[in-house]
Amino acid sequence: MATESAAADGVPEGLSEPPQAAREIFGERFASAQRYAELLASAGVQRGLIGPREVPRLWDRHVLNCAVLSELLPQGATLCDVGSGAGLPGIPVALARPDVSVTLLEPLLRRTTFLEEVVRELGLTNVTVLRGRAEEMIGKVSVEIVTARAVAPLDRLAGWGMPLLRPYGQMLALKGDTAEQELADSRAALTRLGAVEWSVIPVGESLLGAATRVVQVKAGESPGGVKAATRRAKAARAGRAGGRPAEARGTGRRRR
Repeated sequence: MATESAAADGVPEGLSEPPQAAREIFGERFASAQRYAELLASAGVQRGLIGPREVPRLWDRHVLNCAVLSELLPQGATLCDVGSGAGLPGIPVALARPDVSVTLLEPLLRRTTFLEEVVRELGLTNVTVLRGRAEEMIGKVSVEIVTARAVAPLDRLAGWGMPLLRPYGQMLALKGDTAEQELADSRAALTRLGAVEWSVIPVGESLLGAATRVVQVKAGESPGGVKAATRRAKAARAGRAGGRPAEARGTGRRRR
């Protein structure tokens, strides 16, 4: 279990003291956030989920950098963190916003095992761990917000994440310095996937001193282009039916 991998003598080697901003962001859940950082620095490193060189900057570059994403979430939102890995950004968001229901979606067993242990140890009742790929969850997962961090280029990420959104939901992708360029390169793909608005939003600068750059993609009525794809499929079927002789069409099974 994750608890068995934590340093027995307190703070894992190399992990810095939490900045004051951590207390402001996590409030009553600050102690749980501190424990999460310790688990990342110990079990997370041992299991290959976090690189050992990242331990000294876990707070600023990872935990808090992700937690400020919570500024963009409406009250009581449902959220799916695609390719959650070690729980970033899903777990920091869940800690900062206990009103938000978070699903951590991750295909690899060793990662979902770690996530389940963390959720259990921290007592995160607003978090569910789900093993699988995003493309396997279409029709099974339906949320208002999809998040992701360091998963894939934006156009590919949108292809995985947008179909999981409810109508008029939004995808929030942490992209750093590449945000504007990826957005410019992905506009055609985003339009095909049912996006109606997109922008790069800086968050957390007042607390962290440096902003987290988030690509926000807002969906319209048909996130993922589902309705458009359905219309194309119906048109293709009608075309095939139109090319057959009338007597053959009459004997076929009616499609619904």
